[in-house]
Amino acid sequence: RAAAVVMMGIFVAHIIYILVHIARNWAKFELFGPYSLMPNWQDGRDFVAMFKWFIGRAPRPTFDHWTYQQKVDYWAPFWGIAMLAATGAVLWFKSLTAAYLPGWTFNIATSLHGEEALLAAVYLFTEHYFSNHWRPDKFPLDIVIFTGRMPLEEFKREYGVEYRRLMETGELHKY
Repeated sequence: RAAAVVMMGIFVAHIIYILVHIARNWAKFELFGPYSLMPNWQDGRDFVAMFKWFIGRAPRPTFDHWTYQQKVDYWAPFWGIAMLAATGAVLWFKSLTAAYLPGWTFNIATSLHGEEALLAAVYLFTEHYFSNHWRPDKFPLDIVIFTGRMPLEEFKREYGVEYRRLMETGELHKY
């Protein structure tokens, strides 16, 4: 229960942070701009391009500021937290739940709560870790998570779309 309170506290703090950030930067805020984490049609095209690269049918694609994988990594917890919070509340407040819902609700909530937690753990320890930390070109660990910096050659290779935009606008020198 303590872990649940901490997790929900972090999630609520993140939502508050986002809302404050958007409010402070309303004039520059773009829901679907290049720095937005909102999924868009380009993410679908990037997914197809990456699949073609995986099977050897196309060159490795380059991405903008956020890749489709990073957007999935960001948005997946929103579903997961909602599921864990709802099922966790059912299990935590048994008397209140039992006053309004039938007994089999506890079985469903227990099953969904465990399955969602397992899904999150499996995703983190497979797709997320491989894509972000254990790739052969990043192994043993991508240190950008600690430094916030990336070598220019790696930036060109990984985020070519953003690199070209920054070159065209003359903003690359700021970074």
